[in-house]
Amino acid sequence: MRARDFGITLGLGKPGPNNAITDVPGVRVGHATLNQTANGKPVRTGVSVIEPRAGAARYQPCFAGCHVLNGNGDATGLEWIREAGLLTTPIATTNTHSVGVVRDALIAHERATLQDDSTYWCMPVVMETYDGVLNDIWGQHVNADLVQQALAAANSGPVVEGSVGGGTGMICHEFKGGIGTASRQLPAEQGAWTVGAFVQANHGQRLDLRVDGYPVGRVLGDLPSPFAVQDTPGMGSIVVVLATDAPLLPHQCQRLAQRASLGIARTGGGTDDSSGDIFLAFSTGNTGLAPADYNRRNLARTAQVDMVNNDHISPLFAAAAEAVEEAIINALLAGQDMQSADGRTVPALTGDRLRGALQVTGWRQSGFDTPN
Repeated sequence: MRARDFGITLGLGKPGPNNAITDVPGVRVGHATLNQTANGKPVRTGVSVIEPRAGAARYQPCFAGCHVLNGNGDATGLEWIREAGLLTTPIATTNTHSVGVVRDALIAHERATLQDDSTYWCMPVVMETYDGVLNDIWGQHVNADLVQQALAAANSGPVVEGSVGGGTGMICHEFKGGIGTASRQLPAEQGAWTVGAFVQANHGQRLDLRVDGYPVGRVLGDLPSPFAVQDTPGMGSIVVVLATDAPLLPHQCQRLAQRASLGIARTGGGTDDSSGDIFLAFSTGNTGLAPADYNRRNLARTAQVDMVNNDHISPLFAAAAEAVEEAIINALLAGQDMQSADGRTVPALTGDRLRGALQVTGWRQSGFDTPN
């Protein structure tokens, strides 16, 4: 069940057919999940991958930009994106201690699938959040085979959300968190472009949680918190990937990435010191771009590109904020109760619980009783 199944329509924008980042043409998402026991410890982790151009970004790069709201986290490959403004690899999300093995696996996959020898290096983008409350993170159970499974599962249809892939062991606003996604399609008079958001949500305090602006977290205190005895509420992180088919230049992609902060803030996040909040945005709107790490002898000196005039970029910013906001709520609603190794319960924010909390806070949105 997702937010719109309960009549929760966040913002004024219209979602795409899947209400997912895969509504941007050519974008694919795949997951590989570990949910098992090893050496008596729970293994709840995995890998998620986002392919910008159906796996062909190496030869058809995307303009891209990134933004860090709070740097208590890590992501590989972002410095070259800041410098060159190009994304040429898949993007992966996983847990904090598995960034290196996922990066190495993506490099090996890249080498195995190269069409020629003109490419001489790659810097994959791998983003992380911490799943050590629910997962044996020190066991480093993610391996290259799991990355290959996620790549093989990548598709352009509906995206599985919640406790799957990199989001398997994540906690959000003291509820079960994980993967969430949403999209917005602009009307024809605003360009008819699509903005899609993908989040790995592992952040936030329950008291701060808001849905459609209503402080539902304040009336959900009767549910157990995984941080009641130890650790700190709000510890964790959120990483966001934004995709669009609007023709944005790198600095405009960076501006789009910044708007992820607004979607997080609308749900009550973004203010914790221990949260790594890192965002990436890419555009498929320009084609024919040469990779920045390619054999220069075969490249033209110039390339023709399009760009959205800044006077018309605001609807894209609004779409990004709305899509991130809804993606976080979708991640929460897709969660299931989970227990840690030391017996702590991480409750799911079910639709019924959210419905009741919204009613207590006075929410009266049209369509509440008739899911759309």
